[in-house]
Amino acid sequence: MGTLDGGVTHLIEHYGLFFLFGVVCLESAGLWLPGETALIAAGVYASKGHLSIIGVIVVAAVAAIIGDNVGYWAGREGGRRLLYHWDWLGRISDRLLPPAERFFDRHGGKAVFFARFFGGLRVTGAWMAGITRMTWWRFLLWNAAGGIVWAIGIGLLAFYAGKAVADAIARYGVYGGIAIGAVIVLAVGGIHFWRRRAEAVDSA
Repeated sequence: MGTLDGGVTHLIEHYGLFFLFGVVCLESAGLWLPGETALIAAGVYASKGHLSIIGVIVVAAVAAIIGDNVGYWAGREGGRRLLYHWDWLGRISDRLLPPAERFFDRHGGKAVFFARFFGGLRVTGAWMAGITRMTWWRFLLWNAAGGIVWAIGIGLLAFYAGKAVADAIARYGVYGGIAIGAVIVLAVGGIHFWRRRAEAVDSA
């Protein structure tokens, strides 16, 4: 994970908002890419004065919304054909799609919104909304809300965390910066643990 984060940080430093837009958009469209890691790296990089945090938030939100809509329409137009292309997957789909459709009828908006904050669902949520034929305007409303809140929340968290570490180093020296950084790492680790536990409970 450290190598991946280092690679993402390197790409953010060299390609800035263009890389952020591409990786967030493609992840949202259905590819397993480190979109949230890129947003965090961009937020930290912005805290050093190399990027505008407003630009980071706007680019991440727009990329998330566009990518999710690509995933939605791909799922709506071709998702079922893809699922039934293989007999074994078609048999599984026969069992899983009806309850999924009922779920999206009842809770689709909230599911689309909160999917933005969980790694696996961030990749597959828009496809499932399209496959289950969730109304596009309803999807767009909740998708846009989720993308904007996600970009603001994660972007600002990374931005102020980066500034906190830099300020601690300036005020208390390297060891102070390390201490603040350790607290932030523990907090972020706790959030990731809670997310994965929630995903495991949902999939059980």
